[in-house]
Amino acid sequence: MKKFNLFKEIIVADRQKLLNAINSQKEFGITISGDVIYAPFDKDAILIYQGRHIPKAHNALMPAKPQRLGEILGDKYQLVEDDDRVLIKAFGNWQELIKVNTPRASYDDTTGDGVSEFSSDKLEDIGWNATEFNITYRDLVEEIEAKCDGTLLCIEQEEPSYQFSGLGFITNDDQAAEVAFKYCQERIKKMMQEDPLYAKEKLSDDEQEAAEFFKCL
Repeated sequence: MKKFNLFKEIIVADRQKLLNAINSQKEFGITISGDVIYAPFDKDAILIYQGRHIPKAHNALMPAKPQRLGEILGDKYQLVEDDDRVLIKAFGNWQELIKVNTPRASYDDTTGDGVSEFSSDKLEDIGWNATEFNITYRDLVEEIEAKCDGTLLCIEQEEPSYQFSGLGFITNDDQAAEVAFKYCQERIKKMMQEDPLYAKEKLSDDEQEAAEFFKCL
């Protein structure tokens, strides 16, 4: 998976397309690749902005003043207008972007508790059964991030102290499930062969059910 670190990334959007979206008064979004898209959003859309601009009411005594793009998108964004482009840094709006993107994310790693579930039923079945052998969701996520296609939308910095918060978007759930299943199967088989606590005859009912799920019995 590719990491998209909002602390480092600058998103480049087409200025005219962005103005058209703003003036349309429709709900629109800006993706991590800088595309300007309209609601309803595709299930794999990863957004650095979502909103709708409704101009303020005005009258003849108080004519409307043109608003700058920075005022329209909000003060948590850093913008630079460069002729026909708009350069955007979005890390300041991370908390809002969590709300915006979580419904489409494959997993949520934005809390101190870490990853606790997958949005895919197939992956969640694997994660749930794996816990019987002390294989954590973190173990599975690291395997998936290393071997599968997708994007990790995050904020990550080293200084002044390490900080990480992220949402994972897996491109192909079937591929990820295959990778995660094989990982669990190999670890469980090894545990059952080498660890006396997990010998076949000592497995609890739940452990035996999980071992059968991973075809280790």
